[in-house]
Amino acid sequence: MKRNVAGLAGILILIWLDQFTKHLAKTILKPSGPFTLIPGVLELQYVENRGAAFGIMQNRQFFFILMTIVVLACVLVAMARLPEKTYYLPLFICMTFVAAGAVGNLIDRVLHHYVTDFIYFSLIDFPVFNVADIYVTCAAFALVVLMVFFYRDEDLELILKGRSRKKETEDR
Repeated sequence: MKRNVAGLAGILILIWLDQFTKHLAKTILKPSGPFTLIPGVLELQYVENRGAAFGIMQNRQFFFILMTIVVLACVLVAMARLPEKTYYLPLFICMTFVAAGAVGNLIDRVLHHYVTDFIYFSLIDFPVFNVADIYVTCAAFALVVLMVFFYRDEDLELILKGRSRKKETEDR
């Protein structure tokens, strides 16, 4: 219970940070134009993304909203099923970041019908992205690393099958 409250607080703080940076991008970058942080490497530039990653599937907001809700529901169920043991804390933290990133971009899609992006790596001409994208990408990468190198199949089956926390505590 205590960890779920901490997770919710973490999600809310991360969403606030994402929305605050997007607000700054709208109020500062949109009217003034791009701002170079590191010449030839990193810029801040305002972009309204009506698609998904890399701008694919433009103007399919209903699809993105629906998929985000499904992913968010799965993540929240998995978070609720995780035993409150330190062993599962890395998974819980990763899922907290995925949930926050999903909600951060969902807010944009629902309120504005686009996602505000503003971080641009000009060195590699990488698509413009935002803080919520960083949450999701880094957490997803960390989840893959954890699943491959740290957790066992039995650990993940526990989450998928929804065994009770009490039962898991008794088993370990």
